[in-house]
Amino acid sequence: MISVIKFSSVEEKKSYKYLDIITVAFVVVLLISNLVGSVKITRLCLSDDLCTSFTTGIFLFPAAYLAGDLLTEIYGYARSRRVIWTGFAALIITNLIIQFFSWLPADPNWGLQESYDQIFNFTFRVSIASMIAYFCGEFTNSFVIAKLKILTKGKFQALRIIGSTAAGELVDTVIILFLGFYGAPGFPLEVIMAALFSNYIAKVLWEIIVYPIFTVHIIKWLKKAENEDYYDYETNLSPFHA
Repeated sequence: MISVIKFSSVEEKKSYKYLDIITVAFVVVLLISNLVGSVKITRLCLSDDLCTSFTTGIFLFPAAYLAGDLLTEIYGYARSRRVIWTGFAALIITNLIIQFFSWLPADPNWGLQESYDQIFNFTFRVSIASMIAYFCGEFTNSFVIAKLKILTKGKFQALRIIGSTAAGELVDTVIILFLGFYGAPGFPLEVIMAALFSNYIAKVLWEIIVYPIFTVHIIKWLKKAENEDYYDYETNLSPFHA
């Protein structure tokens, strides 16, 4: 029998079997998608007249939102907030390390410093944009889930999972593409707008498709395994609440 907690106490001590695993998976996916997947825009064509452009991170980044959905839906907004901040700190530390490596003097015989700097300086700009987009998008996602769960009294799970992802991904996609790519060589406005449209539609469709196949089942299994189904009736939903 799943215990439905109708109140929120962020200091409540309770051990969970899978919270740490989800946290680690969330951070790993976040780092890979931001540092590798966001620096390249790919273009796929089904025909000469039917082509679409999107960042390669689209293949991986939605998994971070899936993890965010699981965290808020099962463990509550307060615990999700801690994980989001953990991911944010990991992004900052990783980018600082990359910049330190870039600033180190290169061996004259290496010959790849210019290419290294070109890639990682661009990555640094995209990563800064990604951190802002991630922060805003993930907290939008978690906020919408927490609020909708209370408003619907736990019903219409598909609505809050897909709806929260649609809201969070819209915020994330707009911020990352404009802050990360606008004005950069090779990224005219029409390319950015095409990527914005295709990225957003693909991310939302991904959530719609994966929900009945996977998400609904993993949520049901985790709620039973963790004996938890958290309701944030008294949670302070500010991202900056301790």
